[in-house]
Amino acid sequence: MLTLTDTARAMVRSFGEYVENAALRVAISGGSPFAPRYELAIVEETDRAEGDVVFDADGLTIIVDGASAPRLDGATIDYVEGPTGAGFEVRNPNVPKLDEIQPTGPLAERVRRVIDERINPAVAAHGGEIRLVDVRDDVAYITMSGGCQGCAMSKITLRQGVERMIREAVPEIQGVEDVTDHLSGTNPYYQRA
Repeated sequence: MLTLTDTARAMVRSFGEYVENAALRVAISGGSPFAPRYELAIVEETDRAEGDVVFDADGLTIIVDGASAPRLDGATIDYVEGPTGAGFEVRNPNVPKLDEIQPTGPLAERVRRVIDERINPAVAAHGGEIRLVDVRDDVAYITMSGGCQGCAMSKITLRQGVERMIREAVPEIQGVEDVTDHLSGTNPYYQRA
């Protein structure tokens, strides 16, 4: 299923001191296929739902949400400390790496054409670039780089510019999701202090 590093297990145990028969509950609670949001909570061992996967990790009970279990198979949970703070980190081999995906098919090609011919010339004036990551069902997933990565206006650019232009030109697309890590990169517009 999934594993915890020794550091993560120690932190969970320290947080669980205040909960009788503490267990770690893990679930994927949204996000995108490329940037899922993980939910970790200290709960009582009896706080289980039908379909949950429950197992022992060196004396610590782990409860994995049943719907999330296949997407968490093989994942590792660690507790990391860095210059911006500390917290749990999930390394999940089931999440595709953005630079390894090559969207194909007529729908993806139509979206890519809108991005290349209409959107990128407009955002290039600010040093930005938009890249199509994938098209799944009726959603186009994009990344922003250069001047768009980390820009405070990136959400407005996405909703009022990128999404509007793509949906007008390709009506089959019902949504556009930005899967950019806006806090890191080689040249983000806004850099952390």
